[in-house]
Amino acid sequence: MSTIKKVCQLAGVSTATVSRALKNPDMVNVKTRERIFKAIAEAGYRPNVLASSVKTGRSNSLVVLVPNLSNPFFLKIIQGIEQAAQESGYSVLLGDTQGDPAREHEYAGMVLSNRADGLIHLDHSFPFSKNDERLAENVAMVSVCERIVADKKYPVVELDNYSACRALANHLVSYGHQNFGVICGQKESQIYRDRLGGIKSVLTEEAIELDDSLVVGGEYSIEAGETGARELLANPNRPTAIFCFNDDIAIGAIHEIKKHGLRVPDDISVVGFDNIKVSGYIDPPLTTIDQPAYEMGRTAVEVVLQQIKNKTLLRDREILPFRLLERASSGQVATR
Repeated sequence: MSTIKKVCQLAGVSTATVSRALKNPDMVNVKTRERIFKAIAEAGYRPNVLASSVKTGRSNSLVVLVPNLSNPFFLKIIQGIEQAAQESGYSVLLGDTQGDPAREHEYAGMVLSNRADGLIHLDHSFPFSKNDERLAENVAMVSVCERIVADKKYPVVELDNYSACRALANHLVSYGHQNFGVICGQKESQIYRDRLGGIKSVLTEEAIELDDSLVVGGEYSIEAGETGARELLANPNRPTAIFCFNDDIAIGAIHEIKKHGLRVPDDISVVGFDNIKVSGYIDPPLTTIDQPAYEMGRTAVEVVLQQIKNKTLLRDREILPFRLLERASSGQVATR
């Protein structure tokens, strides 16, 4: 195995500088740091990136990357993470990435610089920079909700999104709906493919065509729900039921539908996904998929701690159960 001395020779720096670059990268000149990490990759050197204390070999902290802290569903996951981490003697370092790759790289780098033992990622992106890819191979990391897009397969804690959306589609079809709209989230994610695939599978079985022009959206927000509903209502083939890929989208969609003088569900049924707390209190209460967000957070901590302790994972996917909660936002198809 290559030693740190080989890295020093390749980078032309001292052992202390290499150590500082790994432990406190901000204290090392950017060009020098890049040269060191390039040398580490060339030498095939694998430092103990998870060690921060000579005595314990660990920092006893976890980094959690969140793309949007204003999303109440993520907050429920974080509550589960916090509780499970505290019970195991770990603290949580929260990074609000706002979907910015540079922020992701910065927060993820905390694991490589010994400030955290493991990483929990609440998004599908690979959070490390290209320069850090080789070092990240040995990092304890788990994603929650959807799989990380990377060459290496990282464990994931998720829902069966395909089956959950099949349940929603069957629910609406049972009420006689045949003309559907979809307001989705990020289209490059696996969640988008799984959820849309679940909907389409039921419609195909029922010989119902989903018009591509009625699949809109691209982000998870109330504003996206308003914009998406506006687009769907302007379509000549206006849907009688709308699938929303999360509850925030559904809340925005219902608000926009009402602004157009239409009623939910009398004129248009709306269903959501996540079962955030407010979804049961809006007018009308929202039919949605209940995701066990708190349990997802707890499970993610269990998985990442197994990796930190070098225990073999029994499986790389932890799939938690869902419930379809039928409320007043969905009903019989309106007669026109």
